[in-house]
Amino acid sequence: MQGSQSSHSPASGFQPKTPIVTLVYSVKHGLERMPEIAEVARIVHYLKKHAVGRVVSAVKTQEDDIIYGKVGTSASAFQSAITGKTIVDAKQQGKYFWLEMNSPPHPLMHFGMSGWMKFSNDSTAYYRPTKPEENEWPPKYWKFILQLKDTDCEVAFVDPRRLGRIRLVDAKAEDMRKTTPLKENGPDPVIDEDVLTVDWLSKKLRSKKVPVKALLLDQANISGIGNWVGDEILYQARLHPEQYSNTFSDEQIKQLHDAMMYVCKTAVEVHADSDKFPEDWLMKHRWGKGKNNGGKLPNGAKITFLKVGGRTSAVVPSVQKKTGAVAGDVSADTSDIEDESKPKRGSKRKSNAVKEEEDEEEEEDTQQTTPANTKRVRRKASEAVLEKEDDEQKPVAVKENASKGTKGSRKKAETTGTQSKEQDTGRRRSGRLARS
Repeated sequence: MQGSQSSHSPASGFQPKTPIVTLVYSVKHGLERMPEIAEVARIVHYLKKHAVGRVVSAVKTQEDDIIYGKVGTSASAFQSAITGKTIVDAKQQGKYFWLEMNSPPHPLMHFGMSGWMKFSNDSTAYYRPTKPEENEWPPKYWKFILQLKDTDCEVAFVDPRRLGRIRLVDAKAEDMRKTTPLKENGPDPVIDEDVLTVDWLSKKLRSKKVPVKALLLDQANISGIGNWVGDEILYQARLHPEQYSNTFSDEQIKQLHDAMMYVCKTAVEVHADSDKFPEDWLMKHRWGKGKNNGGKLPNGAKITFLKVGGRTSAVVPSVQKKTGAVAGDVSADTSDIEDESKPKRGSKRKSNAVKEEEDEEEEEDTQQTTPANTKRVRRKASEAVLEKEDDEQKPVAVKENASKGTKGSRKKAETTGTQSKEQDTGRRRSGRLARS
């Protein structure tokens, strides 16, 4: 039976006055890892364990014009399409995963920044829950619940910040990866090892001029690599995240490829359980930023943090040296290389399906929020949501902050605006020169 709650009710997960930051920075390592290739593989593992081979006897849904609506689906359509079907398999490509049903359509899902999937009879957490209510059923912020025949297991998709996406793909099971948005995404390092070869990676790196970390995070290039996985790959490869992709030697590209395969396969094999990661991984020690004994590896090597492509990157300067040009430091002639670090005039925008679904989290690698910085971090978190949900009403806390200001500052802004109009009479509002 479909839920009757409004998409803006507390049951649907949208609570404008709830501090968003409290939903994110409160778990193992002081920060919940955003679902990447390994975390998604963890859920696929549990789906194969509990759901594959089962008939979906009933579906509970809650309407959400963002999670369902932004990808052309609705909760009612999802409920109608899945009820009574048999789950044949569960599959993954990078950060996307889907249930292969006995007939189309098949539900394709993306966790975004805060989505996850829970099972009533098993814990899928890759960290220890800090609050008793996290184990309650039905879980908070659920978007759909699948009731499976001949078992007491129920499966729920949850998302407190509504950044995930649930869609229906009307295609043959074998054609799923040939359809949007999967076909616009790059190869998966684990399942597409025969495609993502050293030669393929070499051509990809040298066809672009962009910081290597940014290239790794772009799902159109390679599927599944997010912030922590990208940092781990570059640390294991001993490469600096800011260095331009077209400046690496053949040997360095081989190191990058080996590290990519090693990190992704290892993380997937242990189902994203960081307790089982090798002790020498950066991932095990990067979360100490801001703490008295944090920011160091066990051998004493310092971990620093910098912004690359709008993301916070963890770097170990003692081993990750810049051996080539970086942004703002290019002197070599690269006119024949596509420069993706600068906006290109007249270029077509990336496919909306890919751009909308790419994980655009602003991972701050922030320690536990303190009263002194709660307001600042909450504002940043809220702004990240607003960028992703540009058609949604701005949270109350952000509205209040934005509305505050002295009369003097408003007067100054008005004066500045008047002067700008007088000085730029030959320009359009966009700042470009008007044609004569």
